[in-house]
Amino acid sequence: MRLKHVKGAEERIAESPYVIDDNQDLAGTWHERFGNDRPIHLEIGMGKGRFLMELAVMHPEINYIGIEKYPSVLLRAVQKREQEEYRNLTNIFFLCIHAEDIRRVFGRNEISRIYLNFSDPWPKERHAKRRLTSRQYLRRYEDILCPEGRIEFKTDNAALFTFSLEEIEAAGWVVTGSTLDLHNDSVMGRDNIMTEYEEKFSSEGKPVCKLTAEQPRHAEH
Repeated sequence: MRLKHVKGAEERIAESPYVIDDNQDLAGTWHERFGNDRPIHLEIGMGKGRFLMELAVMHPEINYIGIEKYPSVLLRAVQKREQEEYRNLTNIFFLCIHAEDIRRVFGRNEISRIYLNFSDPWPKERHAKRRLTSRQYLRRYEDILCPEGRIEFKTDNAALFTFSLEEIEAAGWVVTGSTLDLHNDSVMGRDNIMTEYEEKFSSEGKPVCKLTAEQPRHAEH
């Protein structure tokens, strides 16, 4: 489905105090920007932002960063962020960048957790390396995650989930949790926060898959 462009989205985002301008040296500066040394969690492809903002409300002891490559989508997150229930949060920022640029804006050991929620499945095999759970992206995550860091991945796409499990194993990562039906899993479904997509899929009766994984112990940091 073609994404509808919102006129003026880029300008609105550039003016927002909630969106960090990436045309500066950001890698290694995030704890200073937040003003503390608390763990930093990152969502790649945050969409309209509800998932991350709910986390930020529930966990003021953690800093959150959401990245979204489409200005028109990020604008919706900014508008939500401006609502009364979220506007006073001090532990969350947004970036309008592509996922492949994460090593440019985050330094080594700077991120404690990465969330991947309902990422584009890129169904054609020739586009496999663009999938956010491909071994190419896992290597990028290794470069910014701290040694005990992990990823959490949710999808409604069974083929993408199988691919992700295979890629994680091939990359030497360790799957620490896995379920094919998150909403009926009492362990992995505990304290689950739904994204907008997830709520839609759930209402349609579609099962949601989830996995958690830790990076290789031998990775140099």
